[in-house]
Amino acid sequence: MSSTIQDVANHAGVSVSTVSNVLNGRSDRMGKSTLAKVEAAIAALNFRPNRVARQLKTGTTAMLGLLVPSIANPMYGFIAREIESIAQERYGYRVMLGNTYRDKEKEASFIDDLLAYGVRAVIVISSLADEKHIEAAMRHGMVVVSYDRRATPGATSLIDHVSVDNFRSGYLATRHLIECGHERLGFVTASGKTLSRSEKLEGFWSAVDEAGLRRHAQVIEIKTGSVFGDSDMADAGRQHAAHMAHARDAAAPSGLIAINDMLALGLMAGFHDAGLKVPDDMSVIGMDDMFLSSLANPGLSTVRLPVKDMAATMVERIIARLGDPAVTPSEFLFQPEFVARQSVRDFR
Repeated sequence: MSSTIQDVANHAGVSVSTVSNVLNGRSDRMGKSTLAKVEAAIAALNFRPNRVARQLKTGTTAMLGLLVPSIANPMYGFIAREIESIAQERYGYRVMLGNTYRDKEKEASFIDDLLAYGVRAVIVISSLADEKHIEAAMRHGMVVVSYDRRATPGATSLIDHVSVDNFRSGYLATRHLIECGHERLGFVTASGKTLSRSEKLEGFWSAVDEAGLRRHAQVIEIKTGSVFGDSDMADAGRQHAAHMAHARDAAAPSGLIAINDMLALGLMAGFHDAGLKVPDDMSVIGMDDMFLSSLANPGLSTVRLPVKDMAATMVERIIARLGDPAVTPSEFLFQPEFVARQSVRDFR
């Protein structure tokens, strides 16, 4: 016969409500000795809470949703892993993942499904300008954290916003090329615009103008299989690099900043296919610092995001707001750092 929450309480010598607080991640105000007794009792009795019964009773379940543009980009897999690890190990929450391709209707539909399954918290990675479809779900009790976009200036938002300083990312990448003696610069992006991509581009132009190189700089928009290209960024970069190599002239950029690492790796592969060497013939910089970037040959110089810290903040905000609806949504902005490897030629 399986153990019950009452059995755990009796074994630990505490109340049922104390055990419930531990199971639901509300142990922050509990004494360490009490928490230790409850955890020991749970282990000794091999207690497993009946999650179905809990959902029938409360209408909620210990799960949170995570909506990403496309898991085909390994960077979103990295973020998902960190979120899942923190949610599960610290708070006992599981993560339900969905691909939305930055489509508002898909995002809204996923959130409706999560609500129907008793999930009351979701992290949305989208960076779209319009968040009205997300805010609508909050009227039904959904707690939302938005990743990779800033809060709208002057607007009162019901959503927490967690992001890296994308302007700074674009600036750091461009500044590194300039400091290495590059004067002909290119910023390569997919044609689909998001707020985070626009901020990276602003950082690019800021560094370019600071160095007085605007007439030598250009933005290169490449076509992808979908509007935003999250699923085929590497392939699109590879194809465009072949085109650039064929049309190369004296005015072509000597250094490229890609909107993310997948696009940068695709560009590098395309240049290799065309017989060009990175960095001797073309320098390339990415943004993300996913694990593949250090394994590339040459290693990809890139802008590192503090993913673990951002993931922790996103999960902590969800737990805090689930526990206390009066907690006010906030904006959290993290700083990137540049990682120099071997994909940039130094002319100095």
